[in-house]
Amino acid sequence: MKPKIAFFELEKWEEDYIKANLKNVQLKFFKNDLNERNVKKIKNFDAIAIFIYSQITKRILDQLPNLKLITTMSTGYDHIDLEECKKRGITVCNVPTYGENTVAEHTFALILTLSRKIIESVNRTRRGDFSLKGLRGFDLKGKTIGIVGCGNIGRHVARIAKGFKMKILVYDVCKDMKFAKQIGFKYVDLNILLKKSDIITLHVPLLPATKHMINKDNIKLIKKGAILINTARGGVVDTTALIKALDKGILSAAALDVLEEEELIKEEKQLLSKKFPMERQRKVIEEHILIAKDNVIITPHNAFNSKEALLRILDTTIANIKGFLKNRKVNVVK
Repeated sequence: MKPKIAFFELEKWEEDYIKANLKNVQLKFFKNDLNERNVKKIKNFDAIAIFIYSQITKRILDQLPNLKLITTMSTGYDHIDLEECKKRGITVCNVPTYGENTVAEHTFALILTLSRKIIESVNRTRRGDFSLKGLRGFDLKGKTIGIVGCGNIGRHVARIAKGFKMKILVYDVCKDMKFAKQIGFKYVDLNILLKKSDIITLHVPLLPATKHMINKDNIKLIKKGAILINTARGGVVDTTALIKALDKGILSAAALDVLEEEELIKEEKQLLSKKFPMERQRKVIEEHILIAKDNVIITPHNAFNSKEALLRILDTTIANIKGFLKNRKVNVVK
């Protein structure tokens, strides 16, 4: 029998691409995430391909007795219960690199949006107001950018920053001295980076060691007036601490492509529901406050979203499946 593989969270063009490039298997496609409402439709499937909004929990895995492979169409995999997968002998693969330039470019799009007051400028001219009052920005040349995490994305951020003739500081537990010499940056402790950087940009995965890496204690160390960019994971930053830093002027601005909950309320009435968890209520309220702040820019987890990056994701996902079927596993996360 042909292996059964289910894909979730795909657009129609992605389905067509997969059908054209993945043969001799039985495919099923879902536009939505994998959840407890639709998991029964793939009970006997051998493999699933998912994105970050499909939460692979023990309850989900209990309903997939034949599952042998989970390939997530993302670099991060904190939405998958790896321990449960290990117990069941389920291989988990990811896309280790696909958007190093894509996310890095979005990072600088956010930086430039803040540094040159792009949103304020556009909104003003749309109203027919061409005055320049309050629109004075600042140059990136000569400014110090602090890169937290210098993996594939962080390295590309460093390359772009060099092009802008910025000073570069990097914090990473793994040091590549050859690359540092090539680009011309220094590795420093996180506290030093926070103290000396005009722009702080985060490029680390969400792990127990990085949860609230930016928190109420060290956010006080940030150079007054600096800006914070987060295109990594929302949980890397303590939202409460971020709000206080913005209110006190420690940070002059922030640009976020991710939030701790990765979920926005559609209307305030949700907050009144008894079914709405108190912890989530607190987080949603805080993030709603962030959205309303004039000195905060939020994009909807869109940094990865370019045509080229999406094709790289699909190509790697297909390679993960083909490798698994040929017993040549690639991109296994654990």
